[in-house]
Amino acid sequence: MSFITRRRAIEPPVHAEGQHRLKPSLGWPHLMALGVGAIIGTGIYTLTGVAAGLAGPAVILSFAVAGAVCACAALCYAEMASLMPQAGSAYTYSYVGLGEMVAWIIGWSLILEYTLVCSAVSVGWAGYAAGLIKSAHWAIPPALLAGPEAGGLVNLPAVFIALVVTGVLLIGTRESATVNFILVCVKLVALAGFVALTLPHFDASHFHPFAPFGYGAEQIGDKKFGMMGAAAIIFFAFYGFDAISTAAEEAKNPKRDLTIGIVGSMIMCTLIYMVVAACALGASPYDVFSKSPEPLAFVLRELGQPAAASVIAGAAVVALPTVIMVFMFGQSRVFFAMARDGLLPRGLAGVDSRGVPVAVTVLTGLISAVIAGVMPLSEIASLANAGTLAAFIATIAAVMVLRRQAPELARTFKTPLIWVIGPAGIAGCLYLFSSLAAKTITFFFAWNLIGVLVYLAYGRAKSRLA
Repeated sequence: MSFITRRRAIEPPVHAEGQHRLKPSLGWPHLMALGVGAIIGTGIYTLTGVAAGLAGPAVILSFAVAGAVCACAALCYAEMASLMPQAGSAYTYSYVGLGEMVAWIIGWSLILEYTLVCSAVSVGWAGYAAGLIKSAHWAIPPALLAGPEAGGLVNLPAVFIALVVTGVLLIGTRESATVNFILVCVKLVALAGFVALTLPHFDASHFHPFAPFGYGAEQIGDKKFGMMGAAAIIFFAFYGFDAISTAAEEAKNPKRDLTIGIVGSMIMCTLIYMVVAACALGASPYDVFSKSPEPLAFVLRELGQPAAASVIAGAAVVALPTVIMVFMFGQSRVFFAMARDGLLPRGLAGVDSRGVPVAVTVLTGLISAVIAGVMPLSEIASLANAGTLAAFIATIAAVMVLRRQAPELARTFKTPLIWVIGPAGIAGCLYLFSSLAAKTITFFFAWNLIGVLVYLAYGRAKSRLA
């Protein structure tokens, strides 16, 4: 049973050379843009309204609470990423701190998380695209604009955007990161415009009562209302910073740039969420704009700014492909790391002359495109959240284990107050995990049961540590 606890060494492995080595080409601006690109996506355009409907004006504190839980994990990610700048994110950190079996489970969970996020966001983008196609009266059969669960045959726009993003990633790591950087700037400019247009209409009376549903999480029907109930939903708009750590091997100065990218993107995004939510609440009562599927655009229309509302809606279309790009990037790097370690077929770990792991990138894109085209994602998308929480818990635990077992390691960045922040982060993640639907939790454990069987049948014997 030694295969359960065998661990990788902290030092870069010998086989991380040649065709199995990624090319360092990213600076801290690219890394921060990766985090912002993943975090500032559909969440700020849709969850702001959903969460406001659950918590009222107290949604501002919900953002702060969810950001605090994620910040605990982000600090631990920053320590591990600077300690061992290798691809794989939480999978690699678990391999070093918690052993091969836990690492496999986390890697298997990350595969689920990233793939479903890519597919779900592709379907979300396709919704906007289908509307544009219909308004333009293009001769495309409706059956090709929706998946089987929506009465169609295949969701071609969702397949299209997933494959386009795959193509961009194949061009090169730095090139795709530059495209992401530009699109992130477009999103931030649009959000700054929203703030500028709504501030003159700020009405403090909209913040009374501040917490109409209380500060806890009260079950009403099939939803949990209150500040903490909203925080459990909002949390899922924050994750994405972990994708930065999957780019650890491709950072030019990882010991500095990874910390800036991870911590910087979390701080920036938390502030952006809170400011945008405050402006939306100040411009419109929460019980009005929370009923709209596009709350920010709705607020601007209510203020007599239809042109600006269209720009915000257009920015949402721009936002979605960057989310797909970052998560597909992260997925391919987790695949790459697991293949390089022998837990998946080694042929998947090859890279081309530009440092791109072509095989895993194409495989990731094809799987995401197929799922986006035909699968009913409405019931299983929340599985991505379960995988994320598992990865957060494993990373925090790995930091604490290594602090005890290897205190002599030179740490460029150290998580402050680790014995406070670590347990608090794990407790927060467990609380949010318990708030998931029972069906989601069941599916998550079923997926990992399949993963354990795959590991025992293949990875256990093929592992490089074997």
